[in-house]
Amino acid sequence: MIQRERKCQTMSRLLIVDDEVNIRAVVREYAEFEEYEVDEAANGMEAVEKCRQNDYDLIIMDVMMPKLDGYSASKEIKKHKDIPIIMLSARGEEYDKLFGFEIGADDYVVKPFSPKELMARVKAVLLRSKAAAPAEPQNDRLKFGGLEIDLAGREVYVDGRKASMTPKEYDLLFYLVRNKGLALSRDKLLEAVWGYDFFGDDRTVDTHIKMLRGSLGDYRNYIVTLRGLGYKFDANAD
Repeated sequence: MIQRERKCQTMSRLLIVDDEVNIRAVVREYAEFEEYEVDEAANGMEAVEKCRQNDYDLIIMDVMMPKLDGYSASKEIKKHKDIPIIMLSARGEEYDKLFGFEIGADDYVVKPFSPKELMARVKAVLLRSKAAAPAEPQNDRLKFGGLEIDLAGREVYVDGRKASMTPKEYDLLFYLVRNKGLALSRDKLLEAVWGYDFFGDDRTVDTHIKMLRGSLGDYRNYIVTLRGLGYKFDANAD
């Protein structure tokens, strides 16, 4: 029995995707206690099909599944719908998390996990998703050598070629650029880009900085590491 005070909240619809029936049952029990509407899928193919037919506010997606794995299912879903996804995996290495973030995952939870913590992460991701960032000022286009950043259009061009980046890479770069020259701690970046209630740690920032530098190519050095503190954007950096 779940011992927890019930809190009123707006009904949100979740899709739980896992090939293990007992995991789906546990997550469903906790989610329904939190007054979420819940749907289930036993594999990636079923999840993709359900997302074609229905709308969901968030997906909890296992990685290792038959027929279609969670990474592939998430990429297919993201082609058509921008639904927040929390990945579940028994693999917790940096490479695995990095790959999950690269395909657009909003959070990554390692098995075995605490159902209560998972629900807290679900709430945090939903809050960030619903509290959409305010519209960017129009015609706000910045140029640093061959790096062009269109804040209004959420586009980045590297030597004239449009960069392909995850939503969090855009958010992180735009925040760094708006505060160019300022030393920004990892905690500050976590609060500003992920939200004060994010359950990640400093490695989340470092992982996304690594991804972002890869997307910037020859201009990766514009993001300067401040040892023991965090990062800053400096277009004059070597």
